[in-house]
Amino acid sequence: MTEKLPEPWLCGTLTEVSPVLRAVLHALELARIDLEKFCAGLSDEELNARPLGLPPVAFQLKHIARSLDRLLTYAEGRPLSEQQMAAKQSELNTSTERDELFSELDAALKNGAQRIRAFEVSQLDEARAVGAKQLPATVAGLLVHVADHTQRHVGQAITTATVLLAQRK
Repeated sequence: MTEKLPEPWLCGTLTEVSPVLRAVLHALELARIDLEKFCAGLSDEELNARPLGLPPVAFQLKHIARSLDRLLTYAEGRPLSEQQMAAKQSELNTSTERDELFSELDAALKNGAQRIRAFEVSQLDEARAVGAKQLPATVAGLLVHVADHTQRHVGQAITTATVLLAQRK
């Protein structure tokens, strides 16, 4: 029997990073682990399927990758680019192949981790504006939302993957 490893936040890693940033990085690492475990074995057809009317796993993975980029852009105090907005509009495109999908996710998680590490603790209380309505936030609020938003969509991807795997039988 394979011993189950503890979740990233229980492994004592990333101790060189401040606690808030560490928590966000651990959430992204857990997302990668869970998505690989529950979704990597799905076929292209399954990744793009909508069982019971649920959004496809492919959408969830694209949304995780692209929203991570958008939220970090806001945290960095920059507006979204036209390319980011176009990518957002294409998240429900159901013609994505597994290799392309997981490559985009992996790149986004790696890039996101680098960007998160670039924040200084002194920046966490800095004000930021989010979206077209310029809603008020802080760097810390955006970083925490990166973690909880990512985990929310990981849960949705796992639920859809579980339904798809049950339909195989």
